[in-house]
Amino acid sequence: MLSMRAMGITAFMSLLLAGSASAETGAIDTSDNVAISFWIATAMMLASTIFFLVERNNVAPKWRTSVTVAALVTGVAWYHYTYMRDHWVMTGESPLVLRYVDWLITVPLQVVEFYLILAAIGVASAMLFWRLLGASIVMLAFGFFGESGAMDATIAWAIGMAAWIYIIYEIWFGDAKKAAGDASEGVQFAFTWMTYILTFGWAIYPIGYLYGMDADADGQNMLNIVYNIADVVNKTAFGLMVWYAATIDTAAAESKE
Repeated sequence: MLSMRAMGITAFMSLLLAGSASAETGAIDTSDNVAISFWIATAMMLASTIFFLVERNNVAPKWRTSVTVAALVTGVAWYHYTYMRDHWVMTGESPLVLRYVDWLITVPLQVVEFYLILAAIGVASAMLFWRLLGASIVMLAFGFFGESGAMDATIAWAIGMAAWIYIIYEIWFGDAKKAAGDASEGVQFAFTWMTYILTFGWAIYPIGYLYGMDADADGQNMLNIVYNIADVVNKTAFGLMVWYAATIDTAAAESKE
């Protein structure tokens, strides 16, 4: 088991190094706080990914898919951030398309984590999965349409907000919340904090969307710093809650045996 884990980590690190080498690297101006925030986010995403992969084999088998998805979220974000940081360093322009490509992959994975956690204890339904996945995609698609100018920004923001509010309703009052009520204490704790992240942590994105519509160059700089910090906190903390639930549930099962 140990050798297989070592081989897996070695293969993953090789992939990371290959991806890093494929991204062009520019020199960072020490006064460029946006570039610095991109580099910090890149390092944090990489560290989080390695941590989740190492810890994956320390939890019960039913939780390993959830921990793997947590690693995928930060791993995909790391890969995109290597390109976003260099895009900023070389052009000084906000990497809008790259950011939304990242979100289009990682945000639905985060939303689906609710289903995976509930499925691990046998209290989730396929319909819940599709509702959460569909709402997250609608939220992101219309966010991109609005920020890229493909459609009226206000209308796109309103549609994206409606999808986000539906997700919030589902996890606070809908089937997801009801299913979580039948879970163990550790899972309920993690579910609650993941709910807080999706509610309050994600609030920065629609607020930033509105702010960015009329922001000048300095405003765009601050917006990118806030987005970078929000991505690190939301994705890493989200994954940690998954890992915490897995370890608590695993420990409880082992104590019963």
